[in-house]
Amino acid sequence: MIRDDIKSALVAAMKAGDKESTATLRLIQAAIKNRDIEARTGPAPADDDLLVIEVMQKMVKQRRESIAMYEQGGRPELAAGEAAEVAVIERFLPRMMDDAEAAAAIAAIRDEIGATGLKDMGRVMAELKARHAGQIDMAKASALVKAALG
Repeated sequence: MIRDDIKSALVAAMKAGDKESTATLRLIQAAIKNRDIEARTGPAPADDDLLVIEVMQKMVKQRRESIAMYEQGGRPELAAGEAAEVAVIERFLPRMMDDAEAAAAIAAIRDEIGATGLKDMGRVMAELKARHAGQIDMAKASALVKAALG
């Protein structure tokens, strides 16, 4: 489980005296803990790794937005700090599909469920998320599905 990998990486970073990694790993654990608390009110998540991946992808997205703002504001030292955090977080994320792999997955789902037009986009997106959550950027996938069905 990714949760266990993060925990063991935190222990290793603390033993090695790597303050930057230790701080980032603690941030990851705190974000996961917050998500666990939010999830208590609803049904239990089907897959714990998907929940952890979702949290970490959100963290990466926030940091990339911060990097862009820091670079626009002329603060490269802050952008470098955020980039270092992104590097630590991405160590635990599964490899994302590239555009060609995503297009192939979309085409396979489209053919499998018999989608013919944009009216079937919701079905294709739901199936794509069910099969490839955590491996594909759903924002990019939306545009690719629209192109494949349009």
